[in-house]
Parts: sequence; C-alpha cells; structure tokens
Amino acid sequence: MRSTFGFGESLIAVPLFLLFLPLEVAVPLSVMLSIVIALVIVIQDHSKIHFQSAKWLVLYALPGIPLGLLILIYCNETFVKIALGLLIILYALYSLFNKKTKTGIQQNNKFWLFICGFLSGIFGGAYGLNGPPLVVYGNLSNWTAKHFRATLQAYFLPASLIGAIGYYAKGLITTEVNHYFLLSLTTAIPAIFLGRYLNHKLNDHSFFKYVYWSLIGIGLILVLNTLK
Repeated sequence: MRSTFGFGESLIAVPLFLLFLPLEVAVPLSVMLSIVIALVIVIQDHSKIHFQSAKWLVLYALPGIPLGLLILIYCNETFVKIALGLLIILYALYSLFNKKTKTGIQQNNKFWLFICGFLSGIFGGAYGLNGPPLVVYGNLSNWTAKHFRATLQAYFLPASLIGAIGYYAKGLITTEVNHYFLLSLTTAIPAIFLGRYLNHKLNDHSFFKYVYWSLIGIGLILVLNTLK
C-alpha cells in the first residue's frame, strides 16, 4: 500500500494488528515498519520529493507527537480503538467523495503546513496514523501522484524515527515488539518491491476505490468488536 501510493499502510495494518495484538504492541510495530518502508522509497524516489514541504511538516509534527503519546499511554484503550475506527471511516469517506478541483493553496503555505503537520504528529503518536492530515495537505497543494508519494516518505522517515525513539523512551518497544517486527519484515520487504511494480501497472482511480471501501469495512469491524 505505501510503496504503491505513498501512504495508507498503517490504516490497514494497525486495525488488523489490533485484532490479535494489544494496542501498545500494534502501534510501535507499525511505526517500526514505517521506517523501513519509507527509507527504501526515499532512496528510490528522492528526485520527486518536495523537500521544503516535507521539512516544515516534520517540524510542525514535533509538538504533536508527545500529545499523541500521552493519549496512547493514559487514555482508555476502548476509547482509543473506537476513535481509531471512526478516524479510518471518516478518512475513507472523505477520500471517496471528495472532488478535487484545480484550485488549491499556495505551495508551502505555512498555515496549512502547521495545521496538517501538528495533527499528523498527534495522530502518529497516538495511533501510528500520520497519513490522513498529510493526504489533506497533498490534495490542497495539488501534488501529482509521483510527487505526493515521494514527498510523504521524506516526512514519514524522520517522523517515524522520532516516534520510535519516543516509544523506546516510554518502554513501549519491547522484546515482543522486536520479535513481531523481525517476523513482519519477511513479508514487508518483498511487498515494497511488489508495490513499486503495481504503481506502474494498476489504474490508480479504480484501485483507490477498492482500498477505501475496504478501510470502511475494517473501521466498522474494529468499532463493533470494541463495543462487544
């Protein structure tokens, strides 16, 4: 998912992890995988990156990450899971029905960089889901698909590294998390190159529709299972 479109893998991985793993394992695991995926894609697509936008998004995300960590550690797990499910559903609905126009914001608009960067830090710290605010900014900026995919990786790489350091400092990166991380690499690394291949073969518009409807289903399952 990330290698094909540049974002969205946490929206699929975290809810599925939560069906089998506790929240404090699933989120750090997703962030650690994000580091590996982003590093490979940055190496592949560095010439397509909007470095100024990526820089400011990362800087504005920094104050949001500690707030997200506090939500993860101290908030009720049931509340966090329901909020995560609703976030996924709302994000998917927005992506399905939002009609992108030719108008947008000025490149590197500091106000929107701050809003989207700060929210991405909060969502990333709490849920490992930095993507939705970044998608909003990319749409507002009218980035092309190639620039969108590459620029987001220049954000995800340092942001995920910072998030991982925070998780380690709070004792959330445990032997169990490292075990699942190493196990996940056996499928994640081949998937990065498969995604690169699919990027050149699939019809983006049709594929996105299937992905977003799947996300709505995953979000609903997560909410309903939590309410049982």
